[in-house]
Amino acid sequence: MILFIVILSALAPALGLLYFIYNKDKFQKEPTREILKAFGFGMLSIPASLLISVPMTNMGVVPAEPLSVWDHVRVAVFGAGIPEEIAKFTLLWLFLRRCRYFDEYVDGIVYAACVGLGFAAVENIMYLIQNFEAWAYVGAMRALFSIPGHFFFAVVMGYFVSKAVFDDVTQRSWNIFLALAVPILLHSAFDALLMVSTVSAAASGLIALFGGLYILMAKTSKKLIKKHLETDEQLNHRL
Repeated sequence: MILFIVILSALAPALGLLYFIYNKDKFQKEPTREILKAFGFGMLSIPASLLISVPMTNMGVVPAEPLSVWDHVRVAVFGAGIPEEIAKFTLLWLFLRRCRYFDEYVDGIVYAACVGLGFAAVENIMYLIQNFEAWAYVGAMRALFSIPGHFFFAVVMGYFVSKAVFDDVTQRSWNIFLALAVPILLHSAFDALLMVSTVSAAASGLIALFGGLYILMAKTSKKLIKKHLETDEQLNHRL
């Protein structure tokens, strides 16, 4: 019974944000089966990310037991930011190339969030089971920070994916680059600030920087969603 509660607790924050982003799509809501399918693709991005991070660990790029500040930065960048965002971007692309419902700007954000939250849900289950004795505390901290973090990264990714598909074709390559590069940078910074704060004498300053980054990402995500919704509204009024 307790294992069921732990798994349910791990899934709850991701499903809550999934419901939130689903309801943000005001004009042509995506079919439930497509939402769940994209969420499933996100779950598959966990093993996909391991195909990148495990070899990097074996080669010594990612330290198996980080001790120094630089070790934690390498874990954040090469063990999390790069492999996880590449995996999510790849699975999002594989999903969208066969999705005939991807026809509005905000849809890119919705489906990217589904993929990101699918990843976050599986990762959360793994973390809570690994920390079974302290699952309630770990779950609460991850619900406040890690799950929303994956959501924020996904909103940015989806924003630029939609621009790559629907905006001027001459800007497509640049928008695709941004759809991958910006989430990698945000994810790496997000994890690095948290990880380094555990071994640095300047922990309070790093935590303050993390708080500022968190607030910035939350506000930016809200603005990006609003911007694509406004664009869709303008386009719908022209029809």
